[in-house]
Amino acid sequence: MSGRVALVSSHFAPSNLVGGHRARLWSRYLPEFGWEPIVVTGDPAHYEERPDPDLERLVAPGVEVVHAATLPTRPVRLVGDVGVRAFWGCYRAVTDLVRRRGVDFVLVTIPSNFLAPVGRLVHRRTGVPFGIDYQDPWVNIWPGVERRWSRAWCSYTLATWLEPWAVRDAALITGMAPGYLAGMLERNPDVASKAVIATMPMGSAPEDFDLVRTLHRAPFLFDPADGHFHMIYAGALLPAGIVVLDAFLAGLRALREKAPAVAARLRVHFVGTGSSPDDPNGHRVLPRAREAGVVDMVDEHPHRIGYVDTLNHLEQCSAVLVLGSTERHYTPSKVFQAILSKRPVFALLHAESTAVGMIEAARAGRVLPLTEAAMPRPEAVAAGLEALVGDPPYDSGAVDDSAFEFLSARASTRALAEALDRACARAAR
Repeated sequence: MSGRVALVSSHFAPSNLVGGHRARLWSRYLPEFGWEPIVVTGDPAHYEERPDPDLERLVAPGVEVVHAATLPTRPVRLVGDVGVRAFWGCYRAVTDLVRRRGVDFVLVTIPSNFLAPVGRLVHRRTGVPFGIDYQDPWVNIWPGVERRWSRAWCSYTLATWLEPWAVRDAALITGMAPGYLAGMLERNPDVASKAVIATMPMGSAPEDFDLVRTLHRAPFLFDPADGHFHMIYAGALLPAGIVVLDAFLAGLRALREKAPAVAARLRVHFVGTGSSPDDPNGHRVLPRAREAGVVDMVDEHPHRIGYVDTLNHLEQCSAVLVLGSTERHYTPSKVFQAILSKRPVFALLHAESTAVGMIEAARAGRVLPLTEAAMPRPEAVAAGLEALVGDPPYDSGAVDDSAFEFLSARASTRALAEALDRACARAAR
C-alpha cells in the first residue's frame, strides 16, 4: 500500500531543536517505501530559539513543507510553546491538505505535546486516520510535580487531561522505544487493543555527515592538533541525567588520582548543556565540575551550536561522550550521531536502555551500565577512561556498519512505512 502522509511537527529545519529531526529524516526516506510526505510545521520566523540555516541543506530535495500560521511572541509573549502558538494554523493547514490533496494519513510527532490533538481533530472532521509519534513520554513525573500549582505540576496535570482525548481513535501509535509508550498504553487500554503499535529509533542519516565533510570546517571548540585528548558531549542535560553526570565527574577525579599523566591529557567539552538553548552564561556542568575538583579538565559551551557544526566537532574529536539517565526507557538520540562519527564512544547508560545494544552491536565503543539505584563506581569510570585515552589510534574500520544499518534512519523509516500500511488497512476495514 502507498499514499500521502501529512507529518505534523512543531519544529522543522531551520529549527535547531532535536525534535525537528524526526520529521526531517522520515521525509527523506518515505518516498523509497511508497509514501509521499508533506511536512506541516510552525513558521520559523516565530521560533524563539536561534535557527540553524545549515539544516535546510539537509532536507531532502523536493520535500514539500507547509509553514502554518504561528502566533508571534513579540511584542507580547503570551505563551512560548510553539505547539500552542501554531496549533490552530497546523489544524487548518492539515484540514486543507486533506480536502485539496487527498492526504491518506496524518501523523503528529511530539513534542510539542500540545500539538498532539490536531490529529484527532482532523480525523473527527474529515475521517482521515491519524497517529501520534512519541519522541518522549507525554505524561511524565518531572521534579517539582509534587508541589501543587508549580509549573511542573500544572504541566503534568494538563498532560493527564489532554493525552487520553488526543490518543482516542488513533489508528497508529509510534515511539522511539517501547518504554516511551508503555505508560500511555497502560492508561488507555482501548488504544492498546485497537491501534497499530510500532517503535523505531531516531536513527541518523549518513547524508548528514556527507555534507559536513564537503564543508571542510575547522572546529572552534578545540584544536585537534594541540596534543590533548578531546572528548565531547553534545546535547541537553535531562533532570534524570544529572546524577549520571555527577558519576562521570567523580570518575574524572578518580582518574586524576590514579593516572595523573592521563588526566592531564584529557579535556572534556560539554555543548548545549545550559539552562537555556541560547543563554551563553547558563552553565550547568562547570559548577558541578568545580565541586568535584575537576574544573580544569572540563569546558562547557552552554548554549547550542548548529547541528552541522555539532557533527563536525564529533568527527574531529578524540572520543564521543554519551550520558544517559536513570529512566530505563531513555534512548539518547545522540547515540546515532556518535556511532556515525566513527569516533570511539564512551557511554554511561541505563542497563535496560536500547542504546546499550546499539553501541555494542556496532562495536563502536564502551558502555558502563547503571540503574536507578546504582551508578558506575568512580574507579570503573576512571579505568574506562584510562583505557580509552591510552589506546592506540582509533580504527574506524572496526565499526560494524552492517550491524548499525537496522538502527539507521532509513530502517526507521521503513518500519514507519510498514506501520502506516497496516494502520491504513485496519482503518479501511
